Amino acid sequence: MKKSTWFKWGYLLIATMIVVGILSLFRNRAHQSIVIGSKNFTESQVVSEIYAIALEKHGYQVTRKQNISNSVVYNALKTGQIDLYPEYTGTIVQAYLKKSTTGKSAKQIAQLAKNGVVKDGLTTLKYAPGNDSQGMAIRTSVAKKYHIYTLSELQKQASKVRLVSQGEFDQRSDALPGMNKLYGKYNFKSVKDYDDSLKYQVVDAGQGDAFPVSTTEGQLTETNKYTVLKDDKGLWPAYNLVPLIREQTLSQNPKIATILNQVDAKLTTKTLMQLNRQVDVDGQNYRTVAKHWYQENFKEGD
Repeated sequence: MKKSTWFKWGYLLIATMIVVGILSLFRNRAHQSIVIGSKNFTESQVVSEIYAIALEKHGYQVTRKQNISNSVVYNALKTGQIDLYPEYTGTIVQAYLKKSTTGKSAKQIAQLAKNGVVKDGLTTLKYAPGNDSQGMAIRTSVAKKYHIYTLSELQKQASKVRLVSQGEFDQRSDALPGMNKLYGKYNFKSVKDYDDSLKYQVVDAGQGDAFPVSTTEGQLTETNKYTVLKDDKGLWPAYNLVPLIREQTLSQNPKIATILNQVDAKLTTKTLMQLNRQVDVDGQNYRTVAKHWYQENFKEGD
């Protein structure tokens, strides 16, 4: 065989090996385990598990890294320790990007979040209708007695209402001071601070009437006992649930967007409240709750 022919076959063999190697690399990447994280509270754990189940049902290998501290989870994503986790649009803008959400709609906040995380090699998918925002609740019996269903009505009737608070809420600019500034001074009948974990016990014991909440807390499903007041002047921004994911992970696994967007579309505020209730009030395991919810909402192959 001529020398030139050997060279041709040699080049062909090398080129073939390179192509096979590249294809193998992409196949391996496609089958790498997707590492899903969560923060260390119920709602994040449940939603993270729902994401994991959804991806597994579509053939992805998933590794779970749940219960990550709020203070480090974003950095864990940036540095590639995890690939994605459930976050909130308002948290991204205010806590990570250090930008204001004042006067902005849920859509505008979500867009700010999406644009802002690009510098860190991250992106957001579609945000859920579920909004885990700051809120104020009141005993339903008191709401009915004094016709208090908005923060404006609470301000007018504050002298008849006992506030069950925490020291932090009394001082944060976006909490009671913010309410005083936007709605007018709240001259509550009394203001007493308790540990946040005790607030429902205090209210149920009749020792207080109104109290700060996150709007997806499971106890709030008991509308006969508690009424969430409407923030009628828009003091508190939207904190819509949203998958936060590494750009590299998404580019290698583009179908993740479709899968998780379908999940998030069903996660309303009411749904999140019910999921939280099953864990925090009924005492069920969050993984069991997530599994049952997914089975009820998605057929095999969806």
